[in-house]
Amino acid sequence: MAGADSGQTVVVLGGGVGGVAAANRLRRRLDRKHRVILVNREPEFSFAASYLWVMTGQRRASQVTKPLSSLERRGIEVVIGDIETIDAGNRTVSVNGERIGADYLVVSLGADYATDSIPGLSEVGRTFATLAGAQQLEPAIDAITRGRILLVTAAPLYRCPAAPYEAALLIDDMLRHNGVRANVEIALHSAEPGPMGVAGANVSAAVTGILASRGIDYRPSHQIVSVEPGSAAFADAQSEAFDLLVYMPPIRTPAVVGASSLASSAGWIEVDRRTLATAFPGVYAIGDNIQLPLSMGKPLPRAGVFAHAQALVVADNIVATIEGRVTAATFDGRGGCFVEVGSGKAGFGTGDFYAEPSPQVTLRAPSRRHHLAKVAFEYNVMHRWL
Repeated sequence: MAGADSGQTVVVLGGGVGGVAAANRLRRRLDRKHRVILVNREPEFSFAASYLWVMTGQRRASQVTKPLSSLERRGIEVVIGDIETIDAGNRTVSVNGERIGADYLVVSLGADYATDSIPGLSEVGRTFATLAGAQQLEPAIDAITRGRILLVTAAPLYRCPAAPYEAALLIDDMLRHNGVRANVEIALHSAEPGPMGVAGANVSAAVTGILASRGIDYRPSHQIVSVEPGSAAFADAQSEAFDLLVYMPPIRTPAVVGASSLASSAGWIEVDRRTLATAFPGVYAIGDNIQLPLSMGKPLPRAGVFAHAQALVVADNIVATIEGRVTAATFDGRGGCFVEVGSGKAGFGTGDFYAEPSPQVTLRAPSRRHHLAKVAFEYNVMHRWL
C-alpha cells in the first residue's frame, strides 16, 4: 500500500448511482495526487429511476443516459470492460485481462436480473426495469384498446420496492389519457405479501388503497412460476390470462461477486451496517450487491437512495483515512423514495429503516410537489453528477 504522503488509488467498481456518487465525492475531496478510477461494463450511465417515465413516453432514452467518459473531465479515470475477477484480499481486479491494483476498493456492482428463473418470462413478457424494456413497453401499452394487462413481481426479492406499484398506476394513467381504461383490465399479482412490506403495514395499506381507488385488481402472495403466450401459471396451480404481461424481474448477485471471496453463503456481500466496510481491510461495498438484514428479518430494500447515501459515507471515510483523520461518517439507515401515481403527482415515503423493532416509515400523500422533487433529483443526477 502506498504511503500516506504519496498518491493512493481508489478503485470504484460499478457505474450506477452508487458508483458514480462515490467517484464524484472522492474526486472532489481528495488531492489530485490521488487517483480515482471507475470501472464499468457499459460505457454509459443510465438513470434507472426514470425508466418508468420512458415507459410512459415522458422521457426519451437519450434524456436518461450519459457517457461515463464525461467523468474524465472531473479527473476521474474511467475504464470500460468486463470485470473478470475480484481479489479482495489483495485489493486487485482483473478487467479485460489486465490487472488493476487499489489502495481502497469500493464494490458497487448492483444486482443481475434472473429472468431465466421463470420459464417463458422474458420471451413473452415485457419489463420496465431495463431501458430497452421500457422503450418497448411504451408503444405496446399505447396500442392497447381493450383486454387485460397483467403485472407481476417475479419473486419476493427485487430492486426498488415501489417500482411495480408505480408501473401499475402509471399504466392506468396512460390508459385513462388514451380514453380506453374502461375497456382494459389491470391486474397486479405480487410474490410478496404486501406492497413495500419492509416499510411497514401503514405504507402497505396506503399503497393498497391507492391501487383499489384506481380499479387495479391486486393480489399479494401469488408467485408466478411459468409463462406461455396469453397465460401465466402460478405456484397455487392457478393460471391468469393476459393480453400484455409486464414484469419486475427477480435478481441474483453478479457472477463476479459470487465467485469472489466477498460473497457470503447467500451470494451477497455482507458489510458493517454503519460503515459499509467488508471483512477485508480497505474494501467496501454499497448498493444492490450487499445484504443488510434488518431487525424485522428482511433486508434493507435495494434502492438508489440507499446506494447514494452509502456512497457518500464510504467516500468520506476513505478520504479521512487517506488524510490521517478519524473516520466518523456512518450510514444511519434513513432514506425515502418517490411513488409516482400519474397525472404529474407522486407520493413520498421516508423514514428510518434501522429503527427498532421495525422500520418507521411514513408515506406522504401524492402531490405535484413530490413529483417535481423527483424531477429535480433527476436533473441533479444527469447534469451535475456527469
